[in-house]
Amino acid sequence: MTTYVTANPSTGTVEKEFPELTDAEVEGVLARSHAAFTDWRSTDVADRAAILVKIAEAYKERSQELAETIAREMGKPVAQAVGEIKLCGMIYKWYAQHGPDLLAEEVLDPQGAQESIVETVPVGSIVGVMPWNFPYYQVARFVAPNLMVGNTIVLKHAPICAASAALMEEIFHAAGVPTDAYINVYATNDQVATMIADPRVQGISLTGSERAGAAVAEVAGRNLKKAVLELGGSDPFIVLDDDVAGIAKGAAKARLGNCGQACNSPKRMIVPNDKLDEFTRTVVAVFEGAKVGDPTDPDTAVGPLSSVTARDGVVAQVKKAVEQGATLHTGGEAIEGDGAFMQPTVLTGVTKDMDAYHEEIFGPVAVVYGVDSVDEAVELANDSAFGLSGSVWSQDVDRAQEVADRLDVGMAYVNEHGTTLPGLPFGGVKRSGFGRELGRWGMGEFVNTRLRRTAAARG
Repeated sequence: MTTYVTANPSTGTVEKEFPELTDAEVEGVLARSHAAFTDWRSTDVADRAAILVKIAEAYKERSQELAETIAREMGKPVAQAVGEIKLCGMIYKWYAQHGPDLLAEEVLDPQGAQESIVETVPVGSIVGVMPWNFPYYQVARFVAPNLMVGNTIVLKHAPICAASAALMEEIFHAAGVPTDAYINVYATNDQVATMIADPRVQGISLTGSERAGAAVAEVAGRNLKKAVLELGGSDPFIVLDDDVAGIAKGAAKARLGNCGQACNSPKRMIVPNDKLDEFTRTVVAVFEGAKVGDPTDPDTAVGPLSSVTARDGVVAQVKKAVEQGATLHTGGEAIEGDGAFMQPTVLTGVTKDMDAYHEEIFGPVAVVYGVDSVDEAVELANDSAFGLSGSVWSQDVDRAQEVADRLDVGMAYVNEHGTTLPGLPFGGVKRSGFGRELGRWGMGEFVNTRLRRTAAARG
């Protein structure tokens, strides 16, 4: 039985099934991707850039279709899905505009030779393993720079995103990406491991869970393959100011985005103890006022979680936290009826001896902490196995920057949270993974930074 299905999380109905790749077909995929590399790498850089522009234009033209597809697959409200698709278009255009310059030769100090030059050249076939929570954006982060640089791609998407994966492949090929330079596969985890181990594959990029990242890193390391991993997060949101109401509203809305299913969502809100009650009341009011329901309804703020299994897992985490002594202010329960809906939830009183203190809660749950000092806030923020991003909020920007510089994260923000743009690096430290995507950094992961040094002729 295939695991690649569109199971609408709003209704619980299985709408479509997709056939999995057979073991016998794996060899053909690898051979095709490897063979396509020679022609794709030799395609003029300007032509590759023009193809990326066509991809961006197709995303804009088919925005509604793309948005409705993931609303049915993983439950994202259509308005939020349209925003994701717009960002994807920006990413493809950014690499089309800046990619040629990033691939230009860099002239070094000759250091005793006639010339010393660094070339940025592609390496071959790359495997991408993508998650379901941002089905288009996370593919764009991986695909845009690697197509631009001249690598070929084998893309394995999350099983619940089979339909959107097929749409993307259709768009890429229609824009001019050769059929075998981008291959969408409905593969099993074992088949992905086989691909990574194959000498024709030169690297692996995965966005997903710690468990998936560890499994991929093990296979990649054993086979001496480059890996980029973007894993989980439990991002701190530190408030320094006394005037917290407006900040609390922004934090609450950010936490509810994509039903809380974002690695860089503000999962841990840290505020001064004398403002804890006010901040918590405001977050509760936003959570209780947010409309939960059909993601195709334009008034819906919070759709279902990706599946009933995912929803039940988050509910269990909340119940465990309460059993261990946390205070539940609102929500905490599954919503009765069809679909994977959950009440938006606010917790306080989570302490270090509770499971919720250490876990990533991947759903519409805000955990608010009170602290007595900035030092305590920073200590709490850094007391996590994760290190994706974090933010600091204050009218005193200089003070906030000093605090942000103390965070053990890959992305530190002041007076904003989780901003992602094509030219900014994205990635974390600690158990949030390694490597970077987007910007010039995303162009530098799967390349051969090759030195060409020429000495004077001897005669």
